Amino acid sequence: MIIEVLTLFPEMFPGPLSAGVTGRGLASGLVTLRVHNLRDYTHDRHRQVDDVPYGGGAGMVLKPEPIFEAVRARTGKGPVILLTPQGKLLNQGVVRELASHDDLYLICGRYEGVDERVAAHLVDREISIGDYVLTGGELPAMVLIDAVSRLVTGVLGSEESPKDESFDQHLLEYPHYTRPAEFEGHAVPEVLRSGHHAEIERWRRAQAAERTRRRRPDLFDQPG
Repeated sequence: MIIEVLTLFPEMFPGPLSAGVTGRGLASGLVTLRVHNLRDYTHDRHRQVDDVPYGGGAGMVLKPEPIFEAVRARTGKGPVILLTPQGKLLNQGVVRELASHDDLYLICGRYEGVDERVAAHLVDREISIGDYVLTGGELPAMVLIDAVSRLVTGVLGSEESPKDESFDQHLLEYPHYTRPAEFEGHAVPEVLRSGHHAEIERWRRAQAAERTRRRRPDLFDQPG
């Protein structure tokens, strides 16, 4: 998979994406990250990418021209995504759909926002990672890249690995334990030490369902 990122701060990438599973995916070539500096698509000597908002107000707004030019210069055909608080909330269903594409193009907003003509006439979708405001779209882009990359075939190293994870069946993940069997008076559930695989599977499913009911009952209402 090829993931392209348009940003005012290309030095932020790959950043934490260079470590762990995602880093191995990048190093192996299973995932290719291409980062573009928005200022490279300007044509004035100041390399201006923002301007004051029409109608007044605080802050600066990213201009449409360099963003349109950057996106039109790409060779990929996958979705163009604007990372914005106004977007659809990123969840595992969205991640799975995005991972089905051969390439993605991510636009990182900054300052007060992005000229609305970008959202209205250029991008395929707007995505948010939560109901809070960050200083830019770079961190949300990294979250999306991490989530999508681990679903690319071969990145995790096992085809079975993603199937039982949190949210893939609209359930939170079951509790995990490792050695020692007892720690400060707290013991690992006996069923996990029994070696009875069918019982262990039933226990895990029951725990996942109960944990979801207590912590995230809204997941039961999600379609699909």
